[in-house]
Amino acid sequence: MVFGHTAGPPVPPVHARATLSNRERNGWAYIRWQFLCNGATQLIDDAVILESVDKTFRSRPGWWKWIGRESALPTVALRHVSLKGGAGRVVVVLGPNGSGKTTLLKIISTMLLPDRGRVVVAGADAATDAGQVRKSVGFAVANERSFFARLTGRENLEFFAALEDVPRDERQARVEQVLQVTGLDDAADRLAMKYSSGMFQRLGIARALLKRPSVLLLDEPSRSLDPGATEHLWDTVRQSADAGAAVVLTTHHFEEAAAVADDIVLLQHGTIVARRQAGLRMSAADVRAFYFDHVREAQTALATCTGATR
Repeated sequence: MVFGHTAGPPVPPVHARATLSNRERNGWAYIRWQFLCNGATQLIDDAVILESVDKTFRSRPGWWKWIGRESALPTVALRHVSLKGGAGRVVVVLGPNGSGKTTLLKIISTMLLPDRGRVVVAGADAATDAGQVRKSVGFAVANERSFFARLTGRENLEFFAALEDVPRDERQARVEQVLQVTGLDDAADRLAMKYSSGMFQRLGIARALLKRPSVLLLDEPSRSLDPGATEHLWDTVRQSADAGAAVVLTTHHFEEAAAVADDIVLLQHGTIVARRQAGLRMSAADVRAFYFDHVREAQTALATCTGATR
């Protein structure tokens, strides 16, 4: 089990204690209590399992090639990827642009299906029980186009609570809880069109938390955020894991990886080339060294293989 006791608020990570307000702590305490007491989310040791997953994107049908200049060569997004993410842990996925990070999250969420391999989320097989997988996954989409500009933040969350089949008698309470958790309660009645980038990031996470997912997916969540919003986001990520969720987060930022990760994997050309448990003492400099050492090794190996086949 992730938790050692069932009463009282969870203890936030050391880096988060100075920034979390009392009402945010209370919001997380309530969500954690719900995880433990009402069975809304089942805690599973390995909430995310990928076994030898492959994904290739192929070129469009023939007549498109006459219009544009798209390459006819297939794009290998993921190659033999195996990964496990446990309840209460944060898995950070690093990798250069185009290494397959977003594709990995989309496959976990069932937005994409793998060409080969097996994906199991919260005990459900994505190939045969995609509906159950979607009930277990919260994919935080923070783009302003993902929300209704002329609705308030609260109204957007109420709409998505209904869309996610949150019981009618629980919707208002859940909306208030996630607004507190993400620090948006003071701006809840402001039109979404007036939200900053950081507020959209928080709103995206709030939407993902509404159904109390056992798996939380975050795709570069701190992109374009100011330092204060970034710090708050890291607090929210760690608290989500403390509440029992398995979190899979992609990023390019070494400081972010050091702040939130329990486990780090490095994707290169669609393949996992390195893994490491982050530990309490892993600094941004350690993550940077880990990243560049293995990226260079992978590039050298690829160049050697390419040269040998010529």
